[in-house]
Amino acid sequence: MIGVVERLWRHPVKSMRGESLDVLAVDDRGAVGDRLFAVRDEAGKFGSGKDTRRFRRIDGLFRFHARYEGGTPVVAFPDGSEVAGDDPRIHEALSRELGLPVTLAREAAVSHLDAGPLHLITTSSLAALGLADEDARRFRPNLVVRTDRAGFVEDEWLGRRIHLGEEVVVEIVSTTERCRMIGLPQGELPASPGLLRELAASRDARFGVYARVLVPGAVGVGDRLRFAVP
Repeated sequence: MIGVVERLWRHPVKSMRGESLDVLAVDDRGAVGDRLFAVRDEAGKFGSGKDTRRFRRIDGLFRFHARYEGGTPVVAFPDGSEVAGDDPRIHEALSRELGLPVTLAREAAVSHLDAGPLHLITTSSLAALGLADEDARRFRPNLVVRTDRAGFVEDEWLGRRIHLGEEVVVEIVSTTERCRMIGLPQGELPASPGLLRELAASRDARFGVYARVLVPGAVGVGDRLRFAVP
C-alpha cells in the first residue's frame, strides 16, 4: 500500500469551485463530469486563470460554486442565488456578473481539461510546502491521497501503474504545471500570492501529478492505493 484516498473532488464547471464526493466515477476521460462545462467567451475560448490557445483569463470565476443535480450543473452565484445549467437565464446571469458576454458550454470537440485526465496530490507534498490539508483545494485535484512518507512522494510514481481501490487502474504520466490560480482566494481560503513564486523557485512551478485511466470504475474515500504488478 502506498496511500489512502482522503478526499475526492469534482469540478462541474472549469475554474469554478467544485464539490467533494464520497465516491468518484472514473472513465477514460477522467473523473466523470469533471470540468465537463466551462464559461465560453464570444471568441470560443474557455474561462480560466490563464491565457492560452484554448483558454482566456477571466477573473472572478472562483467566486462561483458548481455542483451536479443529476447530469445538470447548478451554479451558485456570489450572492447565494443558484441557476441551473439548463436554465436559459444562465448565460445572461453569468455575463452580468462577470462583466463580459459569455455562455455556459458543455464540452464538445475541444477539451476543457488542462493537460491530463485525472489529477492527484498527496498530503505529504502539502506538508512539504508548509500547507494544511485544507489547502488541497488551491490545486483543484480529483484525488487527495494520504501518505505516511515525507516529501513530494508522487514524483516517484511517474511511469508507474497504480490501483485506486478495487476497480480503477491508472498510469502516472506527468507532473502538474501550476499557474496563478493556486494563489487566488477560494471561499474561506485567503489569497496566497507568494505560493506560485515559491513553487517556481523550488520546483519549476510543478506540484502534483496527472494520470491516464487504464481501467475505469469507481474510487471511494478510504480506498487504498497500491502499485500494479509489472
